Amino acid sequence: MALNYLFVAFFVIAFVVALIKLIFFGDTQVFGAIMDSTFDKAKLGFEISIGLTGALCLWMGIMKIGEKGGMVAIISRLISPLFTKIFPEIPKNHPVFGPMVMNFSMNFLGLDNAATPVGLQAMDGLQELNPKKDTASNAQIMFLVLNTSGLTLIPVSIMALKTSYGSGNPADIFVPILLATYCSTLVGLVTVSLFQRINLFNKVILGYLGTFTILIIGLIMYFQSISQAQVEVISNVASAAILVGIMVAFMTLAFKKKVNVYDAFIEGAKEGFGVAIKIIPYLIGILVAIGVFRASGTLDYVLDALRWFFEFLGVNTDFVDSLPVAFMKPLSGGGARAAMVEVWDVFNNPALGINGADTFQGRLASVFQGSTETTFYVLAVYYGAVRITKIRYSVAAGLIADLAGIIAAIFIAYLFFH
Repeated sequence: MALNYLFVAFFVIAFVVALIKLIFFGDTQVFGAIMDSTFDKAKLGFEISIGLTGALCLWMGIMKIGEKGGMVAIISRLISPLFTKIFPEIPKNHPVFGPMVMNFSMNFLGLDNAATPVGLQAMDGLQELNPKKDTASNAQIMFLVLNTSGLTLIPVSIMALKTSYGSGNPADIFVPILLATYCSTLVGLVTVSLFQRINLFNKVILGYLGTFTILIIGLIMYFQSISQAQVEVISNVASAAILVGIMVAFMTLAFKKKVNVYDAFIEGAKEGFGVAIKIIPYLIGILVAIGVFRASGTLDYVLDALRWFFEFLGVNTDFVDSLPVAFMKPLSGGGARAAMVEVWDVFNNPALGINGADTFQGRLASVFQGSTETTFYVLAVYYGAVRITKIRYSVAAGLIADLAGIIAAIFIAYLFFH
């Protein structure tokens, strides 16, 4: 519903602004620019969606191998001790832990399509334990806020989009997104724990969070101690090496378990093709709406105001042009994806050999896209499935996690790419 209002608002506001520019400022070009933008962005959306197909088929195929080979089950076993501590209201060894852990494991590996059905199954199980059927329980809130924080190991769709756009290094955002999503997830966990008075100083929780946090801080401190050129080289090499290593590990484990690796890959690739086709209308719709909003001059006015504000504070403002992605992400993954592509397109300059996805603004837009999940969409789908109408502090906690991910994305992008 929020995306519906936003879609209409983009066109109506753009029309009003264009009308004011025509009547009061004599701008006779503005409506022509808006119409040109609708055709250009529709064409761009279609071309990117088609180009996306190959890369998405590849990674969905790899992920299917990991799923069938048991990688999801391994990750589930690794994180289940943590779950028993942060969900104290759920009885120990309750069956609902199964789909919950599977949901997080699939999201962590980028298996969004497979994660949603398992997540809905988990919500059904949590609803059975819920004494107030119309009100979100503590366990349901923790489950969904951790979902909306979007901790991801492999940002499949973003890398696939960068590939289809002609990026020189589609994997360069792999490590930055992992760092940003960890910050978002950590803040989401702490926020909900404070609301629910969960003891985060429990040795099991401290063991998990402490280990991950030390690794993250260590990485950031190391990257701060070396030159920007070295950061880019190490990030690029590490990202590519880790991804290739994951592919080989998935295949090796599946092969040892006598899974037909090739058939599993084909099954996943077919799903990837279906996803790519489904994306086309959503990408075109929002891309055209944002294009109209920009062509009318409205988006530039908004960004100029933000740029002036941050300049007044003495802050570097290169990040401002990527903010539309951050604004869109809590509302719609498809909308944020289109906003990301629109940022790439604005900074794309083939004549100078500049690919918009490889600019600072383009990379930051990619990290924004991967730093959190679509908070309002996730809450609407999961709560709607179990008919919960009183969601308590779910939105507040989810948006706090989103804000943490956005701020972290900015700092990390400056560290890696500026």
